Amino acid sequence: MKIFAKIRFVWNAFVIAVNTGLIMIPAIILFPKYKGAIMHYLNRFTLFLMGAKLVQEGEMDPEADMYVMNHQGIIDIIGMEALQNNHLRWVAKKELFTIPVYGHLLRHGDMISLDRSNKAGLIKLMKDVKESLEKKHRAVAIFPEGTRAKEQPLLPFKQGTRMIAEKLNLKVQPVVITGSKWIVNEHEKTGHSGTVHYKFLPTITVNKDNKEWFDDLHRQMQEVIDDEYTNHHRSR
Repeated sequence: MKIFAKIRFVWNAFVIAVNTGLIMIPAIILFPKYKGAIMHYLNRFTLFLMGAKLVQEGEMDPEADMYVMNHQGIIDIIGMEALQNNHLRWVAKKELFTIPVYGHLLRHGDMISLDRSNKAGLIKLMKDVKESLEKKHRAVAIFPEGTRAKEQPLLPFKQGTRMIAEKLNLKVQPVVITGSKWIVNEHEKTGHSGTVHYKFLPTITVNKDNKEWFDDLHRQMQEVIDDEYTNHHRSR
């Protein structure tokens, strides 16, 4: 059955590349005013062709300034875009903006570039988040682990997320994603059809006086991940 998973990975990767490179990017360039709606619709179409479904638990808070999620791969983003209608502004590391195809999507989608190689990158990120909320009126989506995780335990969260949330007094909603790595496993190069679950947890209004909120956020998300695996056999 491993060979079928390899073939499915190639198919899923092909669908993502074609829909992104040949349809989505030209569409958002030609119709920039509608790029949010274009991305939502085409990501839903992408998942349909891949045989993937989405399940939402809890409500997405429309007043949240920042959505923080655990991260396994590209399906996390595709699913989140397909699931909701808000025009999110994703934070991605600077290097991704220069790669073929997907770099064009990040640039023309007006996403936020993060340079993790120097301290000035954090200052720029804070300015970009503030601009996104106050001028562009787009909430920010970020993976506080900073990279794709291979295992069940969450990696330590990057402190930049905490500093920005506290400095700007943000409302932060955590989202736990399970099942996305089953659809496309970029580490093992395998793919399947299946269901991705997005669980929206209660929004946190960041309070500088509560020094433990960021650690509590990490712990709460890990508890949900463990519960999903133990009781529903869904890995993250």
